Amino acid sequence: MKINWGTGIVLAFIGFISFILFFVVKMNMDDSANHDLVTEEYYKAELGYQKEIDAETNANNLSSKLLIHKTPEGLRVEFPEDLNPTKIKGTVSLYRPSNKHLDFDFPISLSNAHLLIPDKRLLDGRWDIKIAWDYLDKPYLFKKSITY
Repeated sequence: MKINWGTGIVLAFIGFISFILFFVVKMNMDDSANHDLVTEEYYKAELGYQKEIDAETNANNLSSKLLIHKTPEGLRVEFPEDLNPTKIKGTVSLYRPSNKHLDFDFPISLSNAHLLIPDKRLLDGRWDIKIAWDYLDKPYLFKKSITY
């Protein structure tokens, strides 16, 4: 059977469309290409944004700042020395942009001015850390992107 120009063009179009559809279906079914929202309830979180701005302003106005640095044991969070550590209550949230299953939160309970996040909980790569705490009924917030 001899293939003429018209048949060749139609076969080329069918092949190209099949090729594109294969990759569209493959990307939609693949779990590794799953792109989730940053927050499940985005609009509800947006309403509380002014409170976050005020809490960040409170943290920036402290005389000494909250410090984060990497140690062999893990990630060390040092609260300002002029705050009484037993009166600090809040949460630490670590968010992994590449995989939501690695995200975790834990409460702040201090006996001294620092908090240690164990090395075994953190994988190498980018993390967004958010530390929200209350001290004497005043909210504070610290946000930072780190590479561990």
